[in-house]
Amino acid sequence: MKVRVLGCSGAIAKDCRTTSFLIDEDLLIDAGSGVGDLTLDEMRGIEHILLTHSHLDHVLALPLMVDAIAARCTTPVRIHALADTIAALKAHIFNDVIWPDFSRIPTLETPLVSFHEIQVGQTLQFGGKLIEVLPAVHTVPAVGFALTEGHGYWVFTGDTERNPAFWGRLNQLNVVMLVIETAFGNRENDLARRSLHLSPQVLAEELDCIALGHNYPIYITHTKPAETELIMAQIQRFDHTRVNRHHVTHDIRWLRAGQEFDL
Repeated sequence: MKVRVLGCSGAIAKDCRTTSFLIDEDLLIDAGSGVGDLTLDEMRGIEHILLTHSHLDHVLALPLMVDAIAARCTTPVRIHALADTIAALKAHIFNDVIWPDFSRIPTLETPLVSFHEIQVGQTLQFGGKLIEVLPAVHTVPAVGFALTEGHGYWVFTGDTERNPAFWGRLNQLNVVMLVIETAFGNRENDLARRSLHLSPQVLAEELDCIALGHNYPIYITHTKPAETELIMAQIQRFDHTRVNRHHVTHDIRWLRAGQEFDL
């Protein structure tokens, strides 16, 4: 299974793209501005899109991508998301005001997109890939995902704050890579708490939830472009100086757009 990082930034700037991951050639996780770096042929190869939640930085390229490939679509792009996320897309994007309702175009019988509800705890299968829907704690209904082709799980938290249920499930899986958000630096702890994002201080507390003996690389995503270096420095400082309950130093890395992983 190949994971290609199209975007992993918390906002846009030169060389910064918002959240999107291409899995192999046919599965997209979130549809942030990073989707715009795909060729038309690569976009046409996407059969399924999994959305963590409805916020703009995770869905903004979705209507533009579908429009770009519309002339050559022979089957609808299948969008999998929570019921609340689908309702938000229909009400606020595919509403014939902001953008055409591609679930009815060109006809009800042959639309460009189709919507499919998912639930936390559900397992999906696309070809040889298994995807488990994981809980997230955010200001809108949200999820994370765990993906495998049988050789360990690639896990993405989505946007989340403290999340005991997530760690409870994660510790039952054979994780080979974790992508976890840290949107704000420690000086904005209050803002992170109110917006239900992580800061380095809270991230350190959350990583204490990893079960003893479970060691895997942890990639930080969703940092704001102006604060990425500060956030990473704070994370490293907390991880190396803080006494956690396992006395473990984690393998923490910065996720970058353009990275590819073979798992």
